[in-house]
This record gives sequence, structure tokens and C-alpha cells, in this order.
Amino acid sequence: MTLRVGGLTPLSTSDWPGMLAAVVFCQGCPWRCGYCHNPDLIPARGDNEIPWEDVLAFLRRRQGLLDGVVFSGGEPTAQVGLLDAMREVRALGFKIGLHTGGMYPQRLAAVLPLVDWVGLDVKAPFADYPRVTGVAGSGERAHAGLLEVLASGVAHEVRTTVHPALLADAEVVGLAHDLAARGVTHYVIQAFRSQGCQDAGLCRNATRERPLQDVGGELAGLFGEFSVRA
Repeated sequence: MTLRVGGLTPLSTSDWPGMLAAVVFCQGCPWRCGYCHNPDLIPARGDNEIPWEDVLAFLRRRQGLLDGVVFSGGEPTAQVGLLDAMREVRALGFKIGLHTGGMYPQRLAAVLPLVDWVGLDVKAPFADYPRVTGVAGSGERAHAGLLEVLASGVAHEVRTTVHPALLADAEVVGLAHDLAARGVTHYVIQAFRSQGCQDAGLCRNATRERPLQDVGGELAGLFGEFSVRA
């Protein structure tokens, strides 16, 4: 099944730290996070989809110029065509990166053998996921996805977007301790950004009582690698 692509970034240095990568934005996501900065990618079909063959043609022209290709979204594992798409990209000689929320743990497990690096979004303490995603049972699925990534041995970064109206500082600290106890060694907390967000309330009420860097100061010793993206 052909991958539905909602966008393509020809060159990025930030979507896979340390790598020159193209980013393929996969169409569709089952969750409805209020702070989503790619809301156009949430529907299963997009208004401006890029044919997969056009993406492959572009990548063939970039062989030897790019280190890798990141599959982002949306949620890439929402599409059953992801596995074959990754195989085609790897056959061109590119390394594979994946951005995921982990909500399809079985599909995630199926593609991980083809993946060189994962950026895994953990959105909240697992019991509180519906507050962010709007979907019941989402925390259990995300937890299962985290376990798949940890068990795979694939290089990864776990990151949490922090909006003060959705995650209090104490909850961020508690989540970090929980993740460290589960074996996470590379963790990033990143500040909410209003770009692309269609929730006017979240955009209005994003003022923090103290800098996110101060929260990060309580967490750095928990992980081998830790950073704050403000």
C-alpha cells in the first residue's frame, strides 16, 4: 500500500539531531492533541498530498547528499504502508529516522528493525494521556510503544512538550522520574510553541510561572543525556 504523504522538507538539521535529513510528513493521526503544530496532517487524507513516487524520485536525486530520511507526521505508524516505504528508502542507501507517539505498538515493533533512530513523544504521565490526546486508552498504547522502543535497542530520544495548562511542573518532574525508572537514558523537555496550534485557549494561556530551564535543572541528573528546548 502506497504511503500517503502530506508534506516533504528537503533538508533539516533539527528533526534528527546531528544528521542532514529529508523529512517525510505522513498523513493521518488518531489523536487530537490541542497543541499539535501540524493540524493539517491529522485527517487520514490531505488536500495537498505528494505522490510517493515523487518522494522517491526526489530522494534518488539526493543520494550521497543526505544522511537519512525521517518519517514524521501525523503519525507514521498509522499507515500500513510505512514498512514498505522504509524498505524502499533504505534500499536507496539512506538511514531511517522515525518520529512517533508510539500509539500503534505492534506496527512500531514491525518497523523498528529498519530504523536507525527514534524520536518518541511521551505526552504526559500515562494515566493522564486523555487530557492531552482527547482519546481514552491512549496512555496504555503509548506505554506499550515506549516498551517496544526500549526493548529494540534502537538509538532514540524521548521528549515531552510542556504546556503549563496541560502539564504542571510537578507532573513533569514526576514523569521524568518514571521514565528514568523505566530505563530511558535520553530525555528532552521542550516548551510549547504556538506555531500551527489551532487551540486559541492554549495559545493565550501559555505563560509559565518559572522558566522551563529551572524545571530541567531538577532532572538533568536522572539521565545520561538530558536537554531543554525552550
